Amino acid sequence: MATSTFSGPVRSQNGFQSISVNASTGVETTTATFGAATSVTSLVFTNQNHPASAAINATATATAAQVATGYIMSTSAAATTITLPTGTLLGTALSATAGTVLDLYVDNTAGANTVTIAVATNGILSALAAVVSASAGLLTVPSGVTGLACFRLIFSSATAYAFTRIA
Repeated sequence: MATSTFSGPVRSQNGFQSISVNASTGVETTTATFGAATSVTSLVFTNQNHPASAAINATATATAAQVATGYIMSTSAAATTITLPTGTLLGTALSATAGTVLDLYVDNTAGANTVTIAVATNGILSALAAVVSASAGLLTVPSGVTGLACFRLIFSSATAYAFTRIA
Protein backbone atom coordinates (compact mmCIF):
# COMPACT_ATOMS: atom_id res chain seq x y z
CA MET A 1 0.00 0.00 0.00
CA ALA A 2 1.17 3.51 -0.72
CA THR A 3 2.12 6.07 1.89
CA SER A 4 -0.51 8.76 2.42
CA THR A 5 0.15 12.27 3.69
CA PHE A 6 -2.64 14.38 5.13
CA SER A 7 -2.66 18.11 5.75
CA GLY A 8 -5.54 18.06 8.25
CA PRO A 9 -6.77 15.85 11.08
CA VAL A 10 -7.42 12.18 10.41
CA ARG A 11 -10.58 10.83 12.01
CA SER A 12 -12.18 7.42 12.38
CA GLN A 13 -15.28 6.16 14.17
CA ASN A 14 -13.84 2.68 14.62
CA GLY A 15 -10.26 3.37 15.76
CA PHE A 16 -6.84 2.91 14.23
CA GLN A 17 -4.29 0.10 14.23
CA SER A 18 -0.53 0.33 13.89
CA ILE A 19 0.96 -2.79 12.28
CA SER A 20 4.29 -4.29 11.36
CA VAL A 21 4.86 -6.61 8.42
CA ASN A 22 7.37 -9.45 8.57
CA ALA A 23 9.75 -8.87 5.66
CA SER A 24 10.20 -12.55 4.84
CA THR A 25 6.69 -13.96 5.41
CA GLY A 26 4.50 -10.92 4.83
CA VAL A 27 2.55 -11.68 8.01
CA GLU A 28 0.97 -8.58 9.54
CA THR A 29 1.09 -8.09 13.33
CA THR A 30 -0.91 -5.41 15.14
CA THR A 31 1.51 -3.48 17.35
CA ALA A 32 -0.91 -0.90 18.76
CA THR A 33 -4.64 -0.23 18.69
CA PHE A 34 -6.14 3.18 19.23
CA GLY A 35 -9.89 3.17 19.84
CA ALA A 36 -12.62 5.28 21.37
CA ALA A 37 -11.19 4.81 24.89
CA THR A 38 -7.68 5.84 23.83
CA SER A 39 -6.73 9.46 24.26
CA VAL A 40 -3.29 10.64 23.20
CA THR A 41 -2.63 14.26 24.10
CA SER A 42 1.14 14.18 23.71
CA LEU A 43 3.83 11.80 22.56
CA VAL A 44 5.03 11.01 26.08
CA PHE A 45 4.25 7.47 27.20
CA THR A 46 4.83 6.73 30.85
CA ASN A 47 4.46 2.95 30.70
CA GLN A 48 6.82 1.46 28.16
CA ASN A 49 5.98 -2.09 27.14
CA HIS A 50 9.01 -4.33 26.87
CA PRO A 51 7.81 -7.87 26.20
CA ALA A 52 11.42 -8.97 25.94
CA SER A 53 14.56 -7.84 27.71
CA ALA A 54 18.21 -8.74 27.58
CA ALA A 55 20.52 -9.70 30.45
CA ILE A 56 24.13 -8.58 30.19
CA ASN A 57 26.12 -9.43 33.32
CA ALA A 58 29.72 -9.08 32.14
CA THR A 59 31.67 -6.60 30.05
CA ALA A 60 30.66 -7.25 26.44
CA THR A 61 29.39 -5.77 23.21
CA ALA A 62 25.61 -5.99 23.17
CA THR A 63 24.08 -7.57 20.11
CA ALA A 64 21.72 -5.54 17.96
CA ALA A 65 18.90 -7.89 19.04
CA GLN A 66 19.63 -7.20 22.72
CA VAL A 67 19.55 -3.43 22.23
CA ALA A 68 16.45 -3.65 20.02
CA THR A 69 14.49 -5.02 23.00
CA GLY A 70 14.81 -1.54 24.50
CA TYR A 71 15.52 -2.98 27.97
CA ILE A 72 18.83 -4.33 29.29
CA MET A 73 19.22 -5.69 32.82
CA SER A 74 22.46 -6.30 34.69
CA THR A 75 22.88 -8.14 37.98
CA SER A 76 26.66 -8.25 37.97
CA ALA A 77 28.73 -7.96 41.14
CA ALA A 78 31.64 -6.65 39.04
CA ALA A 79 31.89 -3.36 37.17
CA THR A 80 30.48 -3.92 33.70
CA THR A 81 30.93 -2.04 30.44
CA ILE A 82 28.29 -2.60 27.78
CA THR A 83 29.39 -1.47 24.33
CA LEU A 84 26.57 -0.80 21.92
CA PRO A 85 26.63 -2.45 18.49
CA THR A 86 27.76 -0.57 15.40
CA GLY A 87 25.33 1.78 13.75
CA THR A 88 25.17 -0.55 10.75
CA LEU A 89 24.23 -3.62 12.81
CA LEU A 90 21.71 -1.79 14.97
CA GLY A 91 20.25 0.13 12.03
CA THR A 92 19.71 -3.14 10.16
CA ALA A 93 18.04 -4.79 13.17
CA LEU A 94 15.66 -1.84 13.59
CA SER A 95 15.13 -1.16 9.86
CA ALA A 96 16.27 2.34 10.79
CA THR A 97 16.11 5.40 8.59
CA ALA A 98 17.02 9.00 9.33
CA GLY A 99 14.83 10.05 12.26
CA THR A 100 14.35 6.60 13.80
CA VAL A 101 14.40 6.88 17.61
CA LEU A 102 15.00 4.10 20.14
CA ASP A 103 14.80 4.59 23.89
CA LEU A 104 17.03 2.10 25.70
CA TYR A 105 16.45 1.42 29.38
CA VAL A 106 19.30 0.01 31.48
CA ASP A 107 18.20 -1.60 34.75
CA ASN A 108 21.01 -2.16 37.26
CA THR A 109 18.81 -2.21 40.37
CA ALA A 110 19.80 -5.82 41.13
CA GLY A 111 23.48 -5.24 40.36
CA ALA A 112 26.21 -4.69 42.91
CA ASN A 113 28.50 -2.47 40.83
CA THR A 114 28.40 0.24 38.16
CA VAL A 115 27.39 -0.34 34.54
CA THR A 116 29.05 1.90 31.94
CA ILE A 117 27.66 2.31 28.43
CA ALA A 118 30.02 2.82 25.47
CA VAL A 119 29.27 3.44 21.80
CA ALA A 120 30.80 1.64 18.85
CA THR A 121 31.51 2.62 15.23
CA ASN A 122 28.85 4.95 13.80
CA GLY A 123 27.51 5.60 17.28
CA ILE A 124 28.23 9.19 18.21
CA LEU A 125 27.86 10.70 21.66
CA SER A 126 25.60 13.72 21.75
CA ALA A 127 27.35 17.03 22.38
CA LEU A 128 26.24 17.02 26.03
CA ALA A 129 27.34 13.44 26.63
CA ALA A 130 30.71 14.08 24.98
CA VAL A 131 31.43 17.23 27.00
CA VAL A 132 30.29 16.22 30.48
CA SER A 133 30.03 12.42 30.46
CA ALA A 134 32.97 11.91 32.78
CA SER A 135 32.12 14.66 35.24
CA ALA A 136 28.35 14.12 35.32
CA GLY A 137 28.30 10.34 35.03
CA LEU A 138 26.01 10.44 32.01
CA LEU A 139 27.25 7.09 30.69
CA THR A 140 27.24 5.21 34.00
CA VAL A 141 24.37 3.53 35.78
CA PRO A 142 24.79 3.01 39.54
CA SER A 143 23.70 -0.17 41.27
CA GLY A 144 20.82 -0.47 43.71
CA VAL A 145 17.61 1.52 43.97
CA THR A 146 18.91 4.38 41.82
CA GLY A 147 20.22 2.00 39.16
CA LEU A 148 17.85 2.89 36.33
CA ALA A 149 18.70 4.96 33.25
CA CYS A 150 17.13 5.78 29.92
CA PHE A 151 19.26 6.48 26.88
CA ARG A 152 18.03 7.73 23.51
CA LEU A 153 19.47 6.70 20.16
CA ILE A 154 18.52 8.94 17.25
CA PHE A 155 19.48 7.74 13.79
CA SER A 156 20.84 10.29 11.32
CA SER A 157 20.88 7.62 8.59
CA ALA A 158 20.27 3.89 8.30
CA THR A 159 23.75 3.22 9.71
CA ALA A 160 24.59 6.00 12.19
CA TYR A 161 23.09 7.18 15.46
CA ALA A 162 23.61 9.85 18.11
CA PHE A 163 23.47 8.61 21.70
CA THR A 164 22.53 10.51 24.84
CA ARG A 165 21.16 9.93 28.31
CA ILE A 166 17.67 11.33 28.90
CA ALA A 167 16.94 10.02 32.43
